[in-house]
Amino acid sequence: SLLRLPLLQLLLLVVQAVGRGLGRASPAGGPLEDVVIERYHIPRACPREVQMGDFVRYHYNGTFEDGKKFDSSYDRNTLVAIVVGVGRLITGMDRGLMGMFVNERRRLIVPPHLGYGSIGLAGLIPPDATLYFDVVLLDVWNKEDTVQVSTLLRPPHCPRMVQDGDFVRYHYNGTLLDGTSFDTSYSKGGTYDTYVGSGWLIKGMDQGLLGMCPGERRKIIIPPFLAYGEKGYGTVIPPHASLVFHILLIDVHNPKDTVQLETLELPAGCVRRAVAGDFMRYHYNGSLMDGTLFDSSYSRNHTYNTYIGQGYIIPGMDQGLQGACIGERRRITIPPHLAYGENGTGDKIPGSAVLIFNVHVIDFHNPADVVEI
Repeated sequence: SLLRLPLLQLLLLVVQAVGRGLGRASPAGGPLEDVVIERYHIPRACPREVQMGDFVRYHYNGTFEDGKKFDSSYDRNTLVAIVVGVGRLITGMDRGLMGMFVNERRRLIVPPHLGYGSIGLAGLIPPDATLYFDVVLLDVWNKEDTVQVSTLLRPPHCPRMVQDGDFVRYHYNGTLLDGTSFDTSYSKGGTYDTYVGSGWLIKGMDQGLLGMCPGERRKIIIPPFLAYGEKGYGTVIPPHASLVFHILLIDVHNPKDTVQLETLELPAGCVRRAVAGDFMRYHYNGSLMDGTLFDSSYSRNHTYNTYIGQGYIIPGMDQGLQGACIGERRRITIPPHLAYGENGTGDKIPGSAVLIFNVHVIDFHNPADVVEI
């Protein structure tokens, strides 16, 4: 890029800076001009602005006063990726980028003493040339950045939060900082399923998912050094790119989880509790962790009738129904390894899904019960 400063030009700018410090005037006898900045598009959302020492990625067209183009990042199909304010750019560009927002468009008019000076650049930029740059900023980050997490929606009831070692299922939209989409789970017909904190995800996502509740929506902004770094990924994520993910957490469990029981209503005078081998009749609503209903006995207007503790139902339900009283209402949360596992079942229960059953026990008995007369 022509915006990278040759050594000779760097020396020239040092001399010019000294001249300005001594009150040097322009050839016309007036004070030296500064960069002229025309902000002709300012985005509505401006979460941060360019500061000295930031790493930026931007496109530009460079022209002379008569409109003749001398350089363009678009022609090379390559963004400029560089640190601002440390002498790697001509002084006029360093100054012109300061305070800029992602997706902002500026026209910078750079006078000769802040560009290539009285020497110019052989064959490309004549001496004492005023330079015009049309710039659009696409990315900005700093080596001191951390993962930025914004909670967009948090459900009122949070049974558990994501921890390292948990297995999660979530939907996501992934974009670059300028809004360019590079990937989405919604187009793939299923959630993204993985372990957290085990090296399966980029480091920034591992950090950004921690503490999430099922049903929560988050915006996670990840700097490049916690994402795909200097190499990028394939053709969709360029080098040095900040990534933005909009996440909807569907499900979370840990391989060590057991069945969780919550008594919602316990009738008075419970004389007997269900044990393995009992025959039980009960109603239920079955849902996924995000509240999606997958089955209900009420919709069939008929109880579910079965033996418990005999392997006729999923292991988690076998465990969860034991100890219940007639008339009791309880919530049974079953991890996938005690339900339908990695494969799921049918088209309503996906693989690795936690199942939640709200159960109403109607009655139960045991074939060995003594008939009371």
